[in-house]
Amino acid sequence: MSAMICYRSKGVNKKVPCKAVLTLGRDKNSDIVIIDLLASRNHAMIRRLGTNDYYLIDSGSSNGSFVNSHRVAIPRLLKTGDRIHIGGTELMFEQEHKEEDAMDTMSMEETIISDRPVIRQITVLVADIRGFTSLSESLNIRTLTRMMTNWFHQVTDVITRHGGIVDKFIGDCVFARWECDVNEAQSVMLALQAAIQINNVTEELNQNSAEISEKLRVGVGINTGAASMGIGQDATALGDAVNIAFRLESATKVLGSDIVMSESSYCSLPDECMAGEKQHIRVKGKRDVLRICSLHFDDVKKMLHKFNDQLSEKQA
Repeated sequence: MSAMICYRSKGVNKKVPCKAVLTLGRDKNSDIVIIDLLASRNHAMIRRLGTNDYYLIDSGSSNGSFVNSHRVAIPRLLKTGDRIHIGGTELMFEQEHKEEDAMDTMSMEETIISDRPVIRQITVLVADIRGFTSLSESLNIRTLTRMMTNWFHQVTDVITRHGGIVDKFIGDCVFARWECDVNEAQSVMLALQAAIQINNVTEELNQNSAEISEKLRVGVGINTGAASMGIGQDATALGDAVNIAFRLESATKVLGSDIVMSESSYCSLPDECMAGEKQHIRVKGKRDVLRICSLHFDDVKKMLHKFNDQLSEKQA
C-alpha cells in the first residue's frame, strides 16, 4: 500500500510519497524540509518496515515529534489520518488501501472472494528491553528518545543482516521472523545469531550512555511454527507460533535466563550442539506444558561455535 505525507509550506499544499526512509528536518538535504526554528536539523524520519508498515521515529530532537498530540519516544506505527506535529508544522499521514482500488476497477460479479490464509512455517524472535519503564521514568524525554532511536535502528539492521524481517515494533519490544519452509535449522541459527548481536547492541548502549543508572538487559523468546501471513492492514504474521514466542520472552524473567527457545525450534538443531537447560513450563493461554530450553547468551555463543565447527568439517 502506497503512503504519503501531506502538509502545507509557504502557502502551498504538498504531498510527498513515503519511501523506505523519509527524513524530516530543517536541514536542506531532508526529504521534507521544515522551515521552523523549533525543528531540529535532523529532526525525525519515517521508516518503512515490510511493505505496509510506516513508523515515525524521532531522532532525539530538541523539541520532540508528536503524533495526535502525543510525544514520540519509541517508534510509532502510523495510521491513515494521523497528524504529525514538528515545531509549528502539521503533517498528515495518508495510506491507500489496495482492496479499495481493486473494487473500483472490478465489478462485484468479477470479484472472487477467498478467505484462505497464506500459511508459512516461520521462526519467530521476540526481544524486549527489561527495565524500560523505570528507565523512562529516570531519564528526560530527549535522552530517552535518542537512546531508543539508536537501539531500534541498530536492532533493525542486525535482523536484516541475518536474513530476517522486522514484523513490527511494539513499545520497547521488537518482533521479527524468518521463513523456514526449506531449512528450519538455518532459520533457528540465524535467529540465535541475531539474538547475540541484539545483546551486543544493548551492551554498547550501556557502555556509551552515562545517564543509565541501572544496566539494561534484553530477554529473547524464539519459537518455530505455522503462522498466517499478511494479516490485517499492517500485514503481520499471526497465530499460535507468534503468541508462544511472546510468552517465551516473558518466561525469561521468571527463569532468570536470557533466551527461552521452544522445542519446535531446538529440535531441528544437532544434539551435540545443544546447550542450556531443558525443562517444561506452563505459559498463559496454553493448556499443555511446553518443552523449552533456557539459555544464557554465553551458552548460545558456544552452540554457534560448535555448529560452525561441524559445518566447516562437513565442507572440508
